[in-house]
Amino acid sequence: MIDLFSQDEIRGRGMTSQRTRDRLVQRLRDKGIRNESVLNAISSVPRHLFVDEALATRSYEDTSLPIAAGQTISQPYIVAKMTELLLAEGIPNKVLELGTGSGYQASVLSRLVPELYTVERIKQLLNEAIHRFIKLKYENIKPFYSDGGWGLENYAPFDAIMLTAAPREIPDTLYQQMAVGGIMVAPVGAKDGKQSLLLVRRTSTGFTEEHLSSVSFVPFLEGCQ
Repeated sequence: MIDLFSQDEIRGRGMTSQRTRDRLVQRLRDKGIRNESVLNAISSVPRHLFVDEALATRSYEDTSLPIAAGQTISQPYIVAKMTELLLAEGIPNKVLELGTGSGYQASVLSRLVPELYTVERIKQLLNEAIHRFIKLKYENIKPFYSDGGWGLENYAPFDAIMLTAAPREIPDTLYQQMAVGGIMVAPVGAKDGKQSLLLVRRTSTGFTEEHLSSVSFVPFLEGCQ
């Protein structure tokens, strides 16, 4: 049995307190995040519990931070922006996230959508994320250990898909797992070159793509480890 996080652990103190989180939320608002539900989710999810204890005092800075296995927890602005894009046309019922990482992005999404599936290829990261989900009682997250490029065909179609790592090109498999009327938010491009945040929509006749902004993400890799 896994012990739940205590309310004191969740609330934090000092540089992890609610006051510090509120300052982060105001910075995100100043940078253009307008969806109050997204801002509330950012405020409520204790980011300090998703990083190493030594980095906890930096957890509410608007910056990416290192986590295990050479990966990162994304900058809060990027988390908020991608989440806002995913919700821009209404709340999707069934969402697929590819790249669980620390579990932070999944946790923010879980506060906003009914059903969330998340896939991670690095077993260590997935196990740590699952422990956090359980300890925080985030019960609408369904985690899977798999190569993200495969998606989750048995659970498709999805109303929305989010990639939290950047492929050079989005795998065709993921396009086919989008519901008609669904959207996908994904960083695309080489790590040592220009990456672009892409918004994909599936219509009754095909797909449309919109390049939104330059971004920097870890690469989307094949295989499991």
